[in-house]
Amino acid sequence: MKRSDRSHRSATVLFDGVCNFCNGWVRFVIERDPKQFFRFASLQSEIAASLLKEHQLTVSLDSIVLLKGNKYYTESTAVLHICKELHGWWKWLYLLIVIPKPLRDWAYRWFAKNRYRFFGRQESCMLPTPEIRERFLEIT
Repeated sequence: MKRSDRSHRSATVLFDGVCNFCNGWVRFVIERDPKQFFRFASLQSEIAASLLKEHQLTVSLDSIVLLKGNKYYTESTAVLHICKELHGWWKWLYLLIVIPKPLRDWAYRWFAKNRYRFFGRQESCMLPTPEIRERFLEIT
């Protein structure tokens, strides 16, 4: 299936591929995404660089990016939009969108800045299992 065919019924999550917490978050999303709405790519990958350039975005590895159609979301807004699409009660976390963005993003940035200290990091990006490999746009 061509990427343009998938874009109408999927979204792409760009994440820090060496962050243990981020990799855990991706596994968490996959387990609660039975319709396979989300695709994934490491921010360190060439495909992520291409997608960011295409959307004229510059982000640090401390960010998460959600590309959904012609729209994009970063940091706390991306996380909440991801939760909105998950199976189960997780979608209700989207209601936190009413918290002012500067406050949400402050909390997001504080956590992101400390994530390696709290959860560690890997030397290279995770290698997904064969069952979920198709959900990743590129493995680096």
